[in-house]
Amino acid sequence: MAGGVGSRFWPMSRSVHPKQFIDVLGIGKSLLQQTYERYANHICPPENILVVTHASYKDLVKKQLPNIPDENIICEPLRKNTAPCVAYASYKIAKKDPKAMVVVAPSDHLILKNTTFEKAIKACFEKAASEDCLLTIGIRPMRPDTGYGYIQYNESSAKEKDKRIKKVKTFTEKPDLEMAKFFLQSGDFLWNSGIFVWSIASIIKAMEKYMPEEAALFRDGIDSYNTPKEQQYIEKVYEQCKNISIDYGVMEKADNVYVRSSAIGWSDLGTWGSLYQHMEKDKDMNAVVGKNVMLYQSKGCIVHVPKNKLVVMEGLEDYIVVESEDILLICKKQDEQQIRNFVNEVKARKGEKFV
Repeated sequence: MAGGVGSRFWPMSRSVHPKQFIDVLGIGKSLLQQTYERYANHICPPENILVVTHASYKDLVKKQLPNIPDENIICEPLRKNTAPCVAYASYKIAKKDPKAMVVVAPSDHLILKNTTFEKAIKACFEKAASEDCLLTIGIRPMRPDTGYGYIQYNESSAKEKDKRIKKVKTFTEKPDLEMAKFFLQSGDFLWNSGIFVWSIASIIKAMEKYMPEEAALFRDGIDSYNTPKEQQYIEKVYEQCKNISIDYGVMEKADNVYVRSSAIGWSDLGTWGSLYQHMEKDKDMNAVVGKNVMLYQSKGCIVHVPKNKLVVMEGLEDYIVVESEDILLICKKQDEQQIRNFVNEVKARKGEKFV
């Protein structure tokens, strides 16, 4: 899934060039390129990787993944969240191979422990191939983060081959701080990574049960998929389908959902604070990208500025300071969840130019 805008990562992530296409860690590869390589190397054949993106990003995908066939780039005409994205790709895959196993992955996440990740995905594949179930990868929470979804689980049954796979009890999407603290202390909650594994038969069965109207829209176009008629049909469908996530549409309602707890070195890099966790820091715990940054009595800040920009900072503690092209953002780290609201305000008052 590579169609999002990543507004919480503004101003680096902009609508014309969102974060999945950015080398945020300075390693010479964008997050999309890292994700592609993670799967192509050991999990599935490169020719079986589909990239679902907004139509306006097709050329960016082709530029960054030059070896991917054109037919493997699926273009959405509108952003309607993850449920339509999953439904579109699922019916398209089902027409080609109704017995396919599928992993659904965001393109803008960081995973540091690739060997552990491969083991987790393959364990999920094994379970999904043997029974009708839907699986997600869960991450042990390290802090009471209000930007993530949380999964409460029951302990593994005696018959479960992989004891890290547990039955899901409840989903809670982005709780407030007090609730997140409670989840952290209780010990039976995981972060929802948004990485899903299932058989194509199981996800279509679930969508048709819990999202029947949306499922019908995409199912009715089965004859047009992988033909010249596909794009015209999909443009009509996206005008009609709801804006809804696969979490709300299916995962929170289904009774055959499992989570595999996995220490894969994961971050969704959805916020500046999450990027800060993975950056090198100086003796005052400042994380800096920029060649000409001078800090005085400043602690715990993340500073991300162009290399030719001279920045002198004094007396700031736990701040985000980011310059990207014609935008400067200065924000307390504790208030970073407000950035999405800032973007909406900027759009309303200044127009599309700055978003």
